[in-house]
Amino acid sequence: MTDATSQLLEAGSLMGLGMAFVFAFLSLVILAVKILSRFAAEAAPVPATAASAAIATQQGLSSQQLAAISAAIAQYKKNKKI
Repeated sequence: MTDATSQLLEAGSLMGLGMAFVFAFLSLVILAVKILSRFAAEAAPVPATAASAAIATQQGLSSQQLAAISAAIAQYKKNKKI
C-alpha cells in the first residue's frame, strides 16, 4: 500500500508542477503579446485611404471625381461583402 501511495503522491506533485509551468509559460506569452501589440500599434502604417486620397489629388482628380470613385468602391465592397 505504501508503494502505491508514494507513487500517487509523486504523480500528484508532478502534475501540479507541470500545471504550474504551463500556467507560467502561458502567462509570459500573454504578457509578451500585449507588449508587442502596443509596439505594433505605435508603428502602424498610414491607412490606404489617406494615402490614396493624397495621390489622387496630386494626379489632378477633382474632389467630386474622388468622391464618386470612393462611393463606387464602397458600394462594390458592400455588395461583395468584402
